[in-house]
Amino acid sequence: MAEVSIWFALAAGALSFFSPCVFPLLPAYVSHLTGGQAEGGRIQVERRVVFMRSFGFIAGFSFIFILMGASASLLGGLFSEYRMYIEQIAGILIIVFGLQMMGWISFSFLMKGGKQFEVKSKGTAFGSVLLGMAFASGWSPCVGITLSSILLLAGASSTLTQGIMLLIVYSIGLALPFLIISLMITKTFSVMKKVNRILPKLAKFNGALMVAMGLLVFSGKMQQISAYLSVFSLFST
Repeated sequence: MAEVSIWFALAAGALSFFSPCVFPLLPAYVSHLTGGQAEGGRIQVERRVVFMRSFGFIAGFSFIFILMGASASLLGGLFSEYRMYIEQIAGILIIVFGLQMMGWISFSFLMKGGKQFEVKSKGTAFGSVLLGMAFASGWSPCVGITLSSILLLAGASSTLTQGIMLLIVYSIGLALPFLIISLMITKTFSVMKKVNRILPKLAKFNGALMVAMGLLVFSGKMQQISAYLSVFSLFST
């Protein structure tokens, strides 16, 4: 497993959550998941309900993301003899995505979200899973750019297991802050106000991280760095 790719996937998942077109919508997502209302500077709902429904939402989007990773890995495996070219193309595209995230370039087609699915089963356990699947299937532009980079890495991975692992780690990176802050806003919205102030800086950091990863993938240096970091690995396969 490419150690750099794993850590990048984890960071990309977390930064996807803190993107300007995902994080500000968190109260709406939590309200839809739980049926709670925003009153008195917080979401009026039991934290136990938020915890359980959030897990359903996480399970839903993780399932779709992992399927995407498996599909990308299988497709990349069909062209394994051209892996070097696939990695170089992937590196270029990841760099472009990063520059777009930083605001240095602007391609409107990269900011188009996928098809949006309406989930009518509001405030139910099954509905929370469906909402998570809808979120993953019709992702917002910010998540789409970052997720596409992870899928490109999955397509360039050497095995199906590695590709799936990248999307599992990406899902974990997205899930942890979602769960933590969802629980926090049942107490107060103050955390939302504080994080909103730094969202533009986080977007630029995310873009810079993607550009750096793209350069490593394109140059083939990522394998050398991964081999060195594997000595200190927390993710061994």
